[in-house]
Amino acid sequence: MSKEKTQTITEENKMGVMPVNRLLITMALPMMISMLVQALYNVVDSIFVSRISEDALTAVSMAFPMQNLLIGLATGIAVGMNALVSKALGEKKSDTANHMAMHGVFLAICSYILFLILGLTISRVFFVIQGASEEITQYGHDYLSIIMCLSFGVYIEVIFERLLQSTGKTIYTMFTQGLGAIINIIMDPVLIFGIGIFPKMGIRGAAAATVLGQIVAAVLAVILNTKVNKELHLDFRKFKLQFKAISNILYIGIPSVIMVAIGSVMTFCVNRILVAFSSTAVAVFGVYYKLQSFAFMPVFGMNNGMVPIIAYNYGAKKPDRIMKTVKLAIVYATCIMLIAFTIMQTIPGTLLSLFSASEDMLAIGIPALRTISFSFLIAGASVILSSFFQAMGNGIYSMLISIMRQLVCLIPLAFLFAQTGDVSKVWLAWPIAEIVSISCGLFFLNRINKQLIRPMREA
Repeated sequence: MSKEKTQTITEENKMGVMPVNRLLITMALPMMISMLVQALYNVVDSIFVSRISEDALTAVSMAFPMQNLLIGLATGIAVGMNALVSKALGEKKSDTANHMAMHGVFLAICSYILFLILGLTISRVFFVIQGASEEITQYGHDYLSIIMCLSFGVYIEVIFERLLQSTGKTIYTMFTQGLGAIINIIMDPVLIFGIGIFPKMGIRGAAAATVLGQIVAAVLAVILNTKVNKELHLDFRKFKLQFKAISNILYIGIPSVIMVAIGSVMTFCVNRILVAFSSTAVAVFGVYYKLQSFAFMPVFGMNNGMVPIIAYNYGAKKPDRIMKTVKLAIVYATCIMLIAFTIMQTIPGTLLSLFSASEDMLAIGIPALRTISFSFLIAGASVILSSFFQAMGNGIYSMLISIMRQLVCLIPLAFLFAQTGDVSKVWLAWPIAEIVSISCGLFFLNRINKQLIRPMREA
């Protein structure tokens, strides 16, 4: 076989033939970088909002559950579509891959319409039922209604980025996510404070900068799919809606959506628990979520690189490559979380000071960051295992882990610790819940090994 032909085959099938460690790094590193840029945006956005007032920062924290659910629905649909597209490509079924990709786009459009309606109807009520003051409610309504009503950008961006990932072209998602986040970071102060020709929009400016970044990233993602993603051909003139395709995507993706929804319920409930102490406690919780994204976003980037590798090799029936990918991903994720743990243990006050922290915020926030960060020691492995189950077509396991961690453990524990009247004890719920999470993950990993991996080896 000629050298040129060998190189072509390697390019076309790199998820099935490239050395696993090099493949995982090649696939994951661009997304980890882009996720770090996203994390930087999350923090910078809140830093600028905190300059408006602590109430504005609290409002953004209270908006997080709904904003998270919006993005989670997009991600869930993309996860289901991505796994099926990658699996079809591994099985050499290009028509099926195109078919699944177009149904993913269709589901994204339907989801946007849903959040457009919700944005027009419930954005104010959402803050009232969390116990927000009138000023926080107004800030929250101004912010969240823009985020929801103009969310078409995030749906298009997420879907078309996952299409690039499903064919191994993860480097391009670094460009789309990076560009969106950079525009967001630049436009935040411009639109919040009114710089140059732009009017002073306050918290509405933070929302406008967010959706602007998402729309630009979405446009670039569509262009890149058209130009470089030659394995997929989306011809919507030939699109025929099939409920079986929708159900297949949702079967894998809905557990991911439910996991995000569970996370939103958890955040909503914790906000309700903390607001009984003070709005400052809610702001601290929101700041924690922004800061922890520096740890979790790179791990999510590792996930995004890992999932198509596992799905492809599952379709190609290569169990050794599957398990090696998972083990390496866990090692890398744990190293990332150890770094984050060390930082939160050593300089929590410095981190909080970035958000114009008052003395009260520092008093609540320093023990909060130190206590919650103990969960980081095992959280990396839990996150990787959850995505592994989804890539293997068993998102139910991921959903069950999330239910156990957040609904069965974290919320009840946070409530019980709150009854002591000491807000610092509430944060103990996180490391305890993470122990339960990793225990469930290891149990399900053993089942997957018996049900799917071992039969592939014996075939």
